[in-house]
Amino acid sequence: MRFTKMHGLGNDYVYIDCFEETINDPSRLAKAISDRHFGIGSDGLVLIMPSNKADFRMRMFNSDGSEAEMCGNAIRCVGKYVYDNDLMRKEILNIETLAGIKTLELTIKEDNVELVRVDMGEPILEPEKIPVISKKEIFKSEPVIIGDREFKVTCVSMGNPHAVTFIDDVESFPLEKIGPKMENHEIFPKRTNSEFVQVIDRETLKMRVWERGAGETLACGTGACAVLVASALNGLSERKAVVRLLGGELLIEWNEKDNHVYMTGPAVKVFEGEIDI
Repeated sequence: MRFTKMHGLGNDYVYIDCFEETINDPSRLAKAISDRHFGIGSDGLVLIMPSNKADFRMRMFNSDGSEAEMCGNAIRCVGKYVYDNDLMRKEILNIETLAGIKTLELTIKEDNVELVRVDMGEPILEPEKIPVISKKEIFKSEPVIIGDREFKVTCVSMGNPHAVTFIDDVESFPLEKIGPKMENHEIFPKRTNSEFVQVIDRETLKMRVWERGAGETLACGTGACAVLVASALNGLSERKAVVRLLGGELLIEWNEKDNHVYMTGPAVKVFEGEIDI
């Protein structure tokens, strides 16, 4: 099986061209190839597939084998893959995901994709659709108890669930202890991605993320979008800001005219290879 290792801000996945390869058990494969000691090493597996609704279809699996609805960093890499490998030489692409069809605008430099702007769609704020168990119309700055600590959490779905908490210092925050407890908290029936955010100024946000099914990662595109929406809802930032993640920066805009969230960031190929499965 041939594969390509790619990353968006260090959020790395193994990409399989399913026009050429057949994957019968992607969940098992995701767990095997994601192992950083005995496998290729990644945050998960992404399948690039035919679609009868869009230009291509993307399926993604976390390192624990669970399938996720969407990944902002991964979909940018899908755009780079299909353009750079001549699957489709269009600068605007539509990609089918479990979170709907997403539109990508590619920035080309020296005949290769350098940046990708993704229309991530409208943020979902209704608790039952995120999902989060609550009778509130919007789950904004609501108390969530973990151990002996109370966190004020704002919940947003960008096609997958996010719980955003604003804190004073992200670097010293014990994410490895709080992250898994937030992910599996009883109010999140499908678990949740958890973002902990430090406001630098009204146009700069700094975050760390604990991803559902993967643990802490260097970046999360949907998480950065959820963070921008949550910070704007709470009056902590403008509707356009740079979001700093461990792996780099994303430019996120929550457009007032169409209510869509737009994410712009890089996509990078690391290497190609072949393994027996």
